Formats: sequence, C-alpha cells, structure tokens
Amino acid sequence: MKLFRNIITVACVVIPFILKAGEPLTANGKCAASQPAAVDLQPLQGTWEGVMVGQEKDGKITITITGNSLHFHRDKNFWFETTIALPAGKNPKQLHATIKACPRSQADSIGKVVRAFFKIEDGTLTLATIGDDAEETPKGFEAAGTRYELRKVQPQKKNTQPPKTK
Repeated sequence: MKLFRNIITVACVVIPFILKAGEPLTANGKCAASQPAAVDLQPLQGTWEGVMVGQEKDGKITITITGNSLHFHRDKNFWFETTIALPAGKNPKQLHATIKACPRSQADSIGKVVRAFFKIEDGTLTLATIGDDAEETPKGFEAAGTRYELRKVQPQKKNTQPPKTK
C-alpha cells in the first residue's frame, strides 16, 4: 500500500510537467526571463575591431562580447570590463554596460552604467553613446557624441601542421 501511495504521489507531480513539456515557458520561469536577452545578444557575440569616429589617430578599439560580458580595449590605460543588458522595446536597440573593472586611472568609473545604442549592418557594428543626462536616444548615429565603427574579427585558426623543413 505504501509503494502504491508513493507511485501516485510521483505521478501527480511528474504528469503535469510532462503535459506542459511542449508549451513555451512563461515569464514566471527563470529561464524565460533571460531567454530573450540571450537571443538578442547573439549577433553581438565575438570580437569587433575598429575606431572611434573622428579620433582614428587614437588607435584601434577592440570590443569582445562573450555572453553578457563586454571587454572594451583601446590601450593599457583605457580599457573596461563590463556586464551588459539590452533593454527591451528600444528603437534603435540600446545596450547598457555596467563597469566592473578598469585601469586605476579610471577607478571612479566602477559601478557606473554606460548607455549606448547600436546597429549591425553589412557586417559593421555601429555603437554610439548616449549622454548621461540625455532622456532620449539621439535621432541618428551621426548626432551622437561618441561613435564607434567596428567590424567583426574572425577567430584565427591555429596551425596544427608542423613547420615544413627544407
């Protein structure tokens, strides 16, 4: 009788999950809340190289996005490790980067959120910052104060062949 009661209990707990297995997750589930963000982040994943428009002389900018982490690097004195979020329903798309680490000279930036908007067209990521006190996203990328133009870098394949000898 005790075994029968255990089987009934397990069946009552498991059957509802099986019946709902084909249905999409609702917002109540932890996975559902983060799922759209992961999908929206997918086109940004990888390493991007380019310049700050109008400041090309300052050198190359490299941005690497893995998951929801963004690493911004210009040189040894100007780099940032951030965690990013993409607010839903923004047009153009926005990116909010919370600074987690940076050089000592920029230490007062830790914890600050950098707001930007972006687009990816023809293999180019255009990323423009939104001023701290700006209520609205600028109407166009050209109107933004700081703008980056970056192209995706293909990962280098490692040569697994031994060097040829003559």
